[in-house]
Amino acid sequence: MQPSAPDVVVIGAGISGMIAAVRAAQGGKRVSVLEKSTEQAYVCNSRLTAGIWHCCQMDILSDPKALEERISAVTDGVARKDLVQVVAADGVRVVRWMQSVGIRFIRGPQSYQSFMLSPPTITPQGRQWQGRGGDVMLRTLEAGLTKLGGSVNRGYRVTGLSMRGDSVRGVTGERASGEAFELSASTVVIADGGFQTNSRLTQAVISPLPDRVFQRNARTGMGDGLQMAQAAGAAASDLRGFYGHVLSKDAFSNEQLWPYYWLDFVLSAGIVVNGAGRRFADEGLGGVHLANEIAAQADPLSTVVIADQKIWDEEGRFNILPPNPRLKEVGGTLHVADSLEALAGKSGLDATTLSTEINSYNRAVTSGSTASLAPSRSVHKFAARPIVRAPFYAVPVCAGMTYTMGGISIDADARVLRPDGQPIQGLYAVGCATGGLEGGKKHGYVGGLVKSSVTGLRAAEHIIRGHAA
Repeated sequence: MQPSAPDVVVIGAGISGMIAAVRAAQGGKRVSVLEKSTEQAYVCNSRLTAGIWHCCQMDILSDPKALEERISAVTDGVARKDLVQVVAADGVRVVRWMQSVGIRFIRGPQSYQSFMLSPPTITPQGRQWQGRGGDVMLRTLEAGLTKLGGSVNRGYRVTGLSMRGDSVRGVTGERASGEAFELSASTVVIADGGFQTNSRLTQAVISPLPDRVFQRNARTGMGDGLQMAQAAGAAASDLRGFYGHVLSKDAFSNEQLWPYYWLDFVLSAGIVVNGAGRRFADEGLGGVHLANEIAAQADPLSTVVIADQKIWDEEGRFNILPPNPRLKEVGGTLHVADSLEALAGKSGLDATTLSTEINSYNRAVTSGSTASLAPSRSVHKFAARPIVRAPFYAVPVCAGMTYTMGGISIDADARVLRPDGQPIQGLYAVGCATGGLEGGKKHGYVGGLVKSSVTGLRAAEHIIRGHAA
């Protein structure tokens, strides 16, 4: 049965869409959420989330000005100033609103993790999302929407926007049964996530070989919202860049090796080399940046993280679910050797090239001149360490992509913008369907949850006020 004509159609039932839906319904709007999955507990990134609200790994309780400065620095100044300001200011406000509708939080293990969804999703068992943070959050939001007279309608894939002149008038698409549908509404909110699983789009801006980039996500983000918005005249941000982590290459064949155990902190202290045994990026910029650089390689599956005993024992054990010792325990490939020559042989790398590269790196670390390396090496969470203490370790790795950072251009109220900067009447986009906040040449990561929740809330509040410019 097709939903009755609503005031607001929300495309996608993840966190950003559900926050927008519930808040709009609180303001008296009739809301229909269209979700393409037919499953009651539809899998999406919001169900798999670790559930931590932060801004660039900084506590959202921090002074908003300090948060603005951090976001601008991490994104190398490319983020839209209006989006930076509202994300920095409204991170706490949206969490308080979520608490008011029944979402529960606990404090996480790190100092910046004042708000983590409860019960926590991060467990040694990997993707145990049923009955945990993100799952409970979405079920709570749907129950709240239903009480307010709204609905989540499963099995509806939206593929187009109905326009009348410069204004949105509804959506078109296809039901899971194959039947076409059309639904009229004066307001549409695009909330269907990024385009990470669309190989055509990702090949253009993420990787020459997208099938060699691991989908560290729910495998549902096809970029339908981005494409239908562009067809309706919307602008897009710079589409390059994604949020993700560096994973064992064996994640492609071993379900226990994703979404954890990251190699990010190991490579931030050691190095990562390509199939020729050479460094190709600044490890000091961290795992998100390196995941992007790995994906951009001619062969994204040729890369190897190199460490020594000290790095493996220290940075290898850092984080909630570290790779040491779990990576090997669950069947991940870990090469260990008493010499660099032997390590190269086990890893399929040229021994002379690898030894030369590591010797050059070690000299730069010891002399404090890592900025002179090619590529240069900056300082991240962990300082660069010399690779000198045997045994030596090598892990074949891959880029694990969670969501794309670029997307539909929006303003601070999540209104979709045309190339001239003017909003499209009645059209909003929220969450990871949007761009303009994260990215840049350093692939600056702000936080998917804070971005999604703030844009969802602000879109709804602008809808409640009316479509005033």
